[in-house]
Amino acid sequence: MTTKTFESFGLNKALLQALTAEGYTTPTPIQAQAIPDVMLGKDLLGIAQTGTGKTAAFALPILHRLAENRVAPAPRTTRTLILSPTRELASQIADSFKAYGRHLGFKVAVVFGGVKYGPQERALQGGLDVLVATPGRLLDHMQQKTIDLSSTEIFVLDEADQMLDLGFVKPIRQIVARIPAKRQNLFFSATMPTEIGKLAGELLKDPVKVQVTPQSTTVQRISQSIVHVEQGRKRALLTEMFADPEYTRCLVFTKTKHGADKVAAYLEAGGVQAGAIHGNKSQPQRERTLAAFKAGKLRVLVATDIAARGIDVDGVSHVVNFELPFVPEAYVHRIGRTARAGKDGTAVSFVAGDEMKLLRDIEKVTRQKIPATDRRNDKALGLLDQSIMASGVASKASMPDDGRGDRQQRGPRNPRRDGVKSEHGGQPHRVRKSRDGSGARGGGEGQRDRTHHNDRGDRSVASTQPFDPLAADRARSAANAQRPQAPRPEGQAKPDGEFKRRPRGRRPSNGGKGYAAKG
Repeated sequence: MTTKTFESFGLNKALLQALTAEGYTTPTPIQAQAIPDVMLGKDLLGIAQTGTGKTAAFALPILHRLAENRVAPAPRTTRTLILSPTRELASQIADSFKAYGRHLGFKVAVVFGGVKYGPQERALQGGLDVLVATPGRLLDHMQQKTIDLSSTEIFVLDEADQMLDLGFVKPIRQIVARIPAKRQNLFFSATMPTEIGKLAGELLKDPVKVQVTPQSTTVQRISQSIVHVEQGRKRALLTEMFADPEYTRCLVFTKTKHGADKVAAYLEAGGVQAGAIHGNKSQPQRERTLAAFKAGKLRVLVATDIAARGIDVDGVSHVVNFELPFVPEAYVHRIGRTARAGKDGTAVSFVAGDEMKLLRDIEKVTRQKIPATDRRNDKALGLLDQSIMASGVASKASMPDDGRGDRQQRGPRNPRRDGVKSEHGGQPHRVRKSRDGSGARGGGEGQRDRTHHNDRGDRSVASTQPFDPLAADRARSAANAQRPQAPRPEGQAKPDGEFKRRPRGRRPSNGGKGYAAKG
């Protein structure tokens, strides 16, 4: 079998020059199968996971086709549209197009949420050859008429299964309805659920199907282990693990965004530098957190599966599955973040009682029995959890210095321009005046002061209390700690205010006529 090369595809010389500079030598399987058909303008259905080289599989032939038919794009239009589920993945795709087409002079832009509209509108104003976008922000631009898709020639839908998980199928249909029917469609997905198969059938016309067999077995250099532990003590176990200096750069996966924030705050309370990244974070927050993790300022990055898409960080020593994923293939993708570039890695998974079925599915897919240890009913973890929850208010996840740290030292902002502070700590212009000119309505002595914010007690306009995402958990932990453990002696009266349950009588079996019918 003859090994294919990029030169054998007949790609534009400027593309081959860029590939040489990027260090590309041999096409990956999906590139070898997809590039020739995409160059011919055929629709394509690609089933492949992230990390198989599929970005180059569609970027190279698209750039080649644009170069063969070079046309100046009209203002606020794009010749190529690529939809991506996450901001990070969209940025990576745009960077790949810029790198591969560095000698072609094409206009490439990326639009996504979490950032200001102004720079994106200016980028769209002059017209684009390639636009990479997330569905939500693209719809916003379409509604504001800052982008026109009537001249789009090539449409790419990447990570379609993740689009389904994020609820983007309806927005995708709205976007596709604005694109000309005569176009080339490229459709990529790691899996093919029923809804995604239906969407592919709507978009594609006589597609060429390219499928790369997913990696079903895990990398041999990854040491995998399972720890059986109660759900409520997973955070304490995670904090305990970081007493080991071998945990230098760790990636922790959670199922939910709120859970990621709470795990990161808990680690910070336990003295471990941690940050969280998920879809609710703004783009600058995500970029600063990721930069801090890459620079070694954060020891732990807590992320959801969706937010982790497109994140490529070298030197990850450990991957911790704080919660097992619902899809077994996601487990393989998670732990593949470690043991890169020929290095060894470690993957640890915490398994609660209700996650045993997920564990069995993972072991079936990976074709191995993962060694396990049991930390259930471990009193040491319970004591550690109590000490961390009682350690005081946690701080926000660590961030690199962005030049705004001195803002926190200036205290609350005074709303008055003349610098005079209100006597009550509120805003004087919001005081409701009565008919006699006094600050209280009706002027009575017993009347409540109506100064703005005063109904909130003694708290000032800007609260000086530190951020505490674990406030509810701390209150619950304190209440549990104060709960008496010894049983109440028989015959002792219940304390005042305690709920007294009325004994339930047995329902009579008289055809549903009730107690009144008895007798």
